Amino acid sequence: MGIISKVFGSYSDREVKRIKPIVDKIDALGPELEALSNEELRAKTDEFKKRVQEDGESLDHILPEAFAVVREAAWRTIGLKHYREQLIGGIVLHQGRISEMKTGEGKTLVATLPAYLNALTGKGVHIVTVNDYLAKRDRDWMSNVYEFLGLTTGVIVHELNNDQRREAYNSDITYGTNNEFGFDYLRDNMVIYKEERVQRKLNFAIVDEVDSILIDEARTPLIISGAGEKSTEFYKIADFFVKKLKFEEHYTIDEKANAAMLTEEGVKMAEGAFQVQNYADAENMELQHYITQALKANYVMKRDKDYMVKDGEVIIVDEFTGRLMEGRRYSDGLHQAIEAKEGVKVERESKTLATITFQNYFRIYEKLSGMTGTALTEEIEFREIYGLDVIVIPTHMPIARMDHPDLVYKSELGKFMAVVEEIAETYETGQPVLVGTVSIERSELLSSLLKKRGIPHQVLNAKYHEQEAEIITHAGERGMVTIATNMAGRGTDIKLGEGVTELGGLKIIGTERHESRRIDNQLRGRSGRQGDPGSSRFYISLEDDLMRIFGSERIAPMVDKLGLKEDEAIESKMVSKSIENAQKKVEGNNFDIRKTLLGYDDVMNMQREIIYKQRAEVLEGENVKTEVMDMTRELIHASVDAHLVNAEDDIDTQVKNLLVYLEDICIPHGTFTVDELAKLSNEEIKEALLSKANEIYAGKELEFGEEQMREVERIILLRAVDTKWMDHIDSMDHLKQGIGLRAYKQQDPTQAYQFEGSNMFDEMIENIKLETVRMLFHVRVEKAPERERVAEVTGASHGGEEEEAKKQPVKKEKKVGRNDLCPCGSGKKYKNCHGRTSI
Repeated sequence: MGIISKVFGSYSDREVKRIKPIVDKIDALGPELEALSNEELRAKTDEFKKRVQEDGESLDHILPEAFAVVREAAWRTIGLKHYREQLIGGIVLHQGRISEMKTGEGKTLVATLPAYLNALTGKGVHIVTVNDYLAKRDRDWMSNVYEFLGLTTGVIVHELNNDQRREAYNSDITYGTNNEFGFDYLRDNMVIYKEERVQRKLNFAIVDEVDSILIDEARTPLIISGAGEKSTEFYKIADFFVKKLKFEEHYTIDEKANAAMLTEEGVKMAEGAFQVQNYADAENMELQHYITQALKANYVMKRDKDYMVKDGEVIIVDEFTGRLMEGRRYSDGLHQAIEAKEGVKVERESKTLATITFQNYFRIYEKLSGMTGTALTEEIEFREIYGLDVIVIPTHMPIARMDHPDLVYKSELGKFMAVVEEIAETYETGQPVLVGTVSIERSELLSSLLKKRGIPHQVLNAKYHEQEAEIITHAGERGMVTIATNMAGRGTDIKLGEGVTELGGLKIIGTERHESRRIDNQLRGRSGRQGDPGSSRFYISLEDDLMRIFGSERIAPMVDKLGLKEDEAIESKMVSKSIENAQKKVEGNNFDIRKTLLGYDDVMNMQREIIYKQRAEVLEGENVKTEVMDMTRELIHASVDAHLVNAEDDIDTQVKNLLVYLEDICIPHGTFTVDELAKLSNEEIKEALLSKANEIYAGKELEFGEEQMREVERIILLRAVDTKWMDHIDSMDHLKQGIGLRAYKQQDPTQAYQFEGSNMFDEMIENIKLETVRMLFHVRVEKAPERERVAEVTGASHGGEEEEAKKQPVKKEKKVGRNDLCPCGSGKKYKNCHGRTSI
C-alpha cells in the first residue's frame, strides 16, 4: 500500500482532489453574495427550501450556493470566514463520511455548512457532542449564523422537560450529547400516547469527536431501568397458593400445550385467596401471570429433566443434548417461578425496560457523518460497522510541531523523576507545558511530586467539563503547567499566549502511551494548531501496563544489556516502532471484541425494530382489529394442531383437553360439547371454533361500541407487548452473560446466541398473542382498561453512570391516591393492591 500511495497519492488525497472543483465553485460565488443586503442574503434560505422541498432539486445540486451563503453569513455574524480546507471538510460531512481535521482547524464552524444544507429539507439535523457544555457552547455560538439565515436551533441538555425537548427537536438544527439523543429515542419507544414523544424521525447526524462516541463508547449500552421490587415476593406468594391446589379439582395439565390451567373451582379459590371479584378481568392480568407461571413451574416443569438446581441456582437442561445451559434463563417469569418452587433465591425480575448501544442507535439515522482529529487509525472499523470512510482534510497551515522519539526508562519511578525534572526546567523558561496522563490516579501522583518541587500547576481529570474548558483555554499562556487526563477538555482549543511563540509554543509531555494510538495523537494534537510551533514527547517505563503486557519482550533485553540506571533513558526509533506495534495489537483485539458484541446486539436490534414498529402502529391509532383477528385465528389453528394428533389418546380425550385449554382463552365454558366436535375433521373443528370466536368478538364490539373497542384493543396489545418485551430483554441479557461458555462445548457463542435468541423471540411473540387474545375475550365494559405503563422508570445509565429518571406525563382522567381504598373493592389500600401494577 505504501508504494501505491507514493505513486498515486493516498485515498484521501484522491478524494480531496475530486472535491476541489466544488470548492472553486463556492469561491466563485463569493463576490456576488458580498453584494447582497442582509435581507437578500436571508431570503436565499426560502429560495433554497422551495427548490428542495417543492421543485425536488437535490441537495448536491444546490450545495455550492448554500455553502457560499453560510460562508458569507458567518463572516457577517461572527466574523469568521470558512477556509477552503473547511469547505472541503463540510462537503465530506454532507456526503455521509468522516472528516479527519487536526485540532484547531475549526470543526465547530465546519459543521455549519452541512447542517444548514441538510436542514433545508425540513427533516431536522442533529449535531452530536460529547458533553452538555460543548453542546450549549456550540449552539450559542453558531445559532448566530443559522438564525441570521432564518433557521431555528435547539439544544438538548440533561435538565430539560419533555415540552422543552420536543421544541428543541422540532428546530431545524439540534445540538446535544450522544447520551441525551439515545435516551430520548428509548423513552419515545416507551410512551403510551404518541403526543408524549419528543423526537422526529432520525434524519441526519453530524457526530463531533466521532471516534470517542462510535468507538470508545460503543461497547457500553444505554439502559433505562424500572422498578421491579414487588415481583420476587409475589412469585413466592403465587407458589405458596398453587402448592395447595389439587389435581383435576383445582387445575388440569395440558401436556400438548405444555401448560397447566385452573379449573372453575381453582378460579373460585384464586378469587377468594387474592380477594378479586373476577379473576378473568383484564385488570387482573398480573395476578394471572404469576399464578400461570407458578402452575407451570410446579406441575409441568420437571426437576433434573427440564432444569437442575446446582449451587443454589436453577440451570436449564437442553432438551436435545441434555447439557446444562449456563447463563440462559426461562423467559416471561417462568425462571423466577421455578426458583420460588425450589426454595432458592428468586432473582429480581427484569428492571431493564429499554436498552440500545450507540453502534445501533447511530445506524438508525438516514445519513450519518462525523468529524475528529484522529480517525484514520480506526478506518477499518468505521467502514465495516458504520459504512463510513475517513477522509483526511489537509491543514490550513503546515504543521510546525516537532514530535520527538519516546524516552524509555527502566522503572516507573525513574520515568516520573525525569518528567518532573523536564517540567521544572521548562517552567524556568516560561514555556507552557501540558502533561497528559492515562488515569486520574497518575495525574494526582504527578501533582503531588510537582507540589514538592514548588511548581504551580492546574490538574484536570475529565470530571467538570465547563471549568475544564475554561482552564484548558489558558494552558498555552506563559508559565502555565497543566496536568490533564487524556480526555479532559476535549473539544476546546488551546491558544498561545503573548510571547509563547518565541519560546517554542506549547510543550506536550505524555507520561505513558495509551493502548490506542488515537488517544496519543489527540494529546499531541493539542500543540501546533494552525501552524503554531510546539513539541511533543512521550516518557515511558518498562513497568507501564502497555509495555508490560505487550511490548517489553523485545525491549527489556536491550535495556538490561545497556545496564540502564533509574534516571537514564534510551531514545530510539526502533523502540517507538515496537510500541506502535504493541498498540496495533491492542487496537485489533479491541476491534474484535466490539465486532463480537455487535454480532450479539444485531440480534437484539432486529427484534427491537420489530417491537418498536408494532408499538408505533398502535400509538399512531392504527386499526389493529385485523391483527387481533389474525392472532385469534393463528392461536385456534395452532391449538387444534397441537391437541388433535394421531396419538395414543382417544379422540374424545384430545377434544376435551383442547376445549379446556381454549376455555381459558377465548371460547366460553359449555359453548361446545366433546361429542359434537369429535365427529368433525380437524379443519372443520378449526372453522367451528373460529366462527364462534368471531361471533363472541362481534358481541363484545356491540357491547363496547366500535370506537371504544378499537381503543381497548390498542391498550391491551400495548400492555402485552411492553410486558413481554421487558421480560425478553432480561432473558436475552442472561443468555448473553452465559453464552461465552459455549465455546468450551465447541459451539460458536455468537451463532448459539443468534439461534437461541431467535427462538426466545418467537416464544415471546406467541406469548404476546396469547395474552392479547385472552385479555380481549375477557374484558368487560364496566371495567374497561386504561392506558398505563407496565413499570415505573427509575433511572437511566450509560457506562455505569446513573441518572435520575425524567418524569413522563401520564394521561389519566382521575388519579387514585396511594393510600386511598383500591377501586377494585378488595378493601385494601391502592398501593397494596392494584397500585402495584401502575405508575
